[in-house]
Amino acid sequence: MSDHQLDTEINFWGETSEEDYFNLKGIIGSKSFFTSPRGLNLFTRSWLPSSSSPPRALIFMVHGYGNDVSWTFQSTPIFLAQMGFACFALDIEGHGRSDGVRAYVPSVDLVVDDIISFFNSIKQNPQFRGLPRFLFGESMGGAICLLIHFADPSGFDGAVLVAPMCRISDKVRPKWPIDQFLIMISRFLPTWAIVPTEDLLEKSIKVEEKKPIAKRNPMRYGEKPRLGTVMELLRVTDYLGKKLKDVSIPFIVVHGSADAVTDPEVSRELYEVAKSKDKTLKIYQGMMHSMLFGEPDDNIEIVRKDIVSWLNDRCGGDKTHV
Repeated sequence: MSDHQLDTEINFWGETSEEDYFNLKGIIGSKSFFTSPRGLNLFTRSWLPSSSSPPRALIFMVHGYGNDVSWTFQSTPIFLAQMGFACFALDIEGHGRSDGVRAYVPSVDLVVDDIISFFNSIKQNPQFRGLPRFLFGESMGGAICLLIHFADPSGFDGAVLVAPMCRISDKVRPKWPIDQFLIMISRFLPTWAIVPTEDLLEKSIKVEEKKPIAKRNPMRYGEKPRLGTVMELLRVTDYLGKKLKDVSIPFIVVHGSADAVTDPEVSRELYEVAKSKDKTLKIYQGMMHSMLFGEPDDNIEIVRKDIVSWLNDRCGGDKTHV
């Protein structure tokens, strides 16, 4: 599907054009492509406050597995831009409009390098100099945010982790001996879409009326996960699970108690063992994996309020970046 076709597609909010919708919401949206150091063309978006005054902070966002930054993911940065925050995100390799085999992530470490390079290009903009910088990651994006923190410990002032995939939940992780079988086969057929798993969308979204909206995403990957991607996510989350105690960045982690995709108990463990002096945990009773889109609007408002309150509390002071 070409970019022109995508631009004329219906958006998740309906038939209003993107430009008109952003105007209605009082924000400035833009999209572009960023060439990573390894030569990948990565699709990027920004959502900025329309106010003439400087943004309260920069929010660097990372989407989850099989997702992209152009469908329902946009609802959160649009809201944050309305609250005065400048938000930036890209489609990672193999996702959305970026280069790569769809939903194939051969190396999360290289994805981390791509993202840091893009985020650094934003930081160098003189109009954003001196503003607080926060990471924001959903699901797999939450895990990637922690890896970004380890790779660039002083690059960000805090992190918002939404149902982070810090370790694959035993509820969805392949059971032995399937693991061993997958390891062997993935060496020869890494892009084979064969891994048996239930539809994560059904497990993620509570409100039935919102499921068709999510499924209409023209860039959504709804096939079985690719072997190489699954093995890489297992490797990375096993690594992260052992490194939770080394997390030192200020963070808020928000998680639904009924999440069947990522385990809220792992978020609780992150909160308990991380060496961060400034850390907050919010577990929402009965909420599922998609807390910022798939829940009833009243629940979404609760989570948004907690996130914005946390961010606002950390946007004051005299700390500057050069």
